[in-house]
Amino acid sequence: MTDRLHTDTLIIGAGSAGCVIANRLSANPQHQVTLVEAGGRDNWHWIHIPVGYLYTMGNPKTDWCYSTTPQDGLNGRSLAYPRGRVLGGCSSINGMIYMRGQKDDYASWGEGWSWDDILPFYKKSENYHRGADEHHSDQGEMLVQEQRLKWDVLEKFKKVCEESGFNDRPDFNCGDNSGVGYFEVTQKKGVRWSSARAFLHPVMHRSNLKVMTKTLTERLIFDGDRCIGMEGTRHGKPVSILAARIVLAAGAVGSPSLLERSGIGSESVLKPLDIPIRNRLEGVGKNLQDHLQVRLQYRLDTGETLNQQANSWLGRIKMGLQYAYNQSGPLSMAPSQLGAFFKSSDEVDRADLEFHIQPMSADKLGADLHPFPGMTASVCHLRPKSRGTTHISGTNASDPPIIDPNYLSEAYDRKIVCRAIEKTRDLVDHPLLAEFSPSEHKPGRTQKTDHDLVKAAGDVATTIFHPVGTAKMGPDTDGEAVVSEKLRVHGLRDLYIADASVVPTITSGNTHAPVVMIAERLAAWLN
Repeated sequence: MTDRLHTDTLIIGAGSAGCVIANRLSANPQHQVTLVEAGGRDNWHWIHIPVGYLYTMGNPKTDWCYSTTPQDGLNGRSLAYPRGRVLGGCSSINGMIYMRGQKDDYASWGEGWSWDDILPFYKKSENYHRGADEHHSDQGEMLVQEQRLKWDVLEKFKKVCEESGFNDRPDFNCGDNSGVGYFEVTQKKGVRWSSARAFLHPVMHRSNLKVMTKTLTERLIFDGDRCIGMEGTRHGKPVSILAARIVLAAGAVGSPSLLERSGIGSESVLKPLDIPIRNRLEGVGKNLQDHLQVRLQYRLDTGETLNQQANSWLGRIKMGLQYAYNQSGPLSMAPSQLGAFFKSSDEVDRADLEFHIQPMSADKLGADLHPFPGMTASVCHLRPKSRGTTHISGTNASDPPIIDPNYLSEAYDRKIVCRAIEKTRDLVDHPLLAEFSPSEHKPGRTQKTDHDLVKAAGDVATTIFHPVGTAKMGPDTDGEAVVSEKLRVHGLRDLYIADASVVPTITSGNTHAPVVMIAERLAAWLN
């Protein structure tokens, strides 16, 4: 027997965006809101301890545990592709960096999405540690704070950047993020501050808000061209929910997958799976963009890094006691502390490369730290030209998606990755770092040509977890646009999308903050 429920607004996905929209719409006590989430509640301690991303990523308790297809640009490697499956979504497992991107990133987003248009919506959700000014607010729910520890090797690397022409940039979120500084993070005094903690938990007492976890949406249901609800399972039992309007907030992989299972997408994807076409939208699942980080790992002869502390029983006890005492120290760390934005060449108009400098080193995320003092200089191309796809492999929500980011498929991206490696090595060779005697552990300095550098990048590069663009926003004259500038799905009524999938071109930085902004915009329109 199928449970049948009714609501005014149904939000599918309780992640970075869904929690925001549920908060804003349920503020009207006359409006019934239902928020469904495939994952469970966010009551596991490792979600809230910042370093817990090491345990939440790759764990089916909190992650969909996707993987990419083998990538030619990565020498045939397939990458793990974490996506949050828990209240808070990716904001419960991400790196917590608060980054809006650059003012000019939004020039290509379309009418009503310029920097001046969206700044009020960034400020609406923000509670900034330095207080309110023309760029920031201290009245919102999303706490943006400084990190609670420093490392000597990072202080020296910052000075290297400054002596090499980088501006000191204490605030990356004023429209120009070129320069070097410490990342600000979505934390509350050393505790992760996810969208669920910021926007959902404080309002879950509202009688007009129903939050349903362990609720997997199989497909949308329609009456003609009007979306009227979903059908799926809750705790393994059939459930359907009828609604006056539906918002997809399932993310850059989840939202296009749900559209395709519901007959919305390209004939070339749907027909082989015998899914009847309800609405042909060629852009569903296309235009996938992501930031690829090239992780140059360095062995240091001297200096304190996380490697020594994590590889010592005494060090681990000290870290635990420090966090228990005042929520500081290594357990309060985001994956990256120091950041820098710079231009790959004078041919680009603004910074197109980003450093994430980390006082630790490992072969890959989640692996044991190296048994020597280490540092990682991770550099990513912020505006890649390579485009990939994500499509369903079957008709059931349990069928894993086929995710093909198509990394380094464009010659331009391969050229930029070479310049990025060369710039990193130039900085590491600076005399100020000589006291640490850094030597490149991986990929190692054996490359003679750009071809060699690209191959080396393919050996050590990985996603930095910023997929966007797979249901992109644009006018209906754009053959690959999926939603309008007001986020309604083209050709259908009462169906909206608000998550990273609608981003037409990727921002120059981390993507959590832009997704929250997008959610604020849709909530304002729906209210």
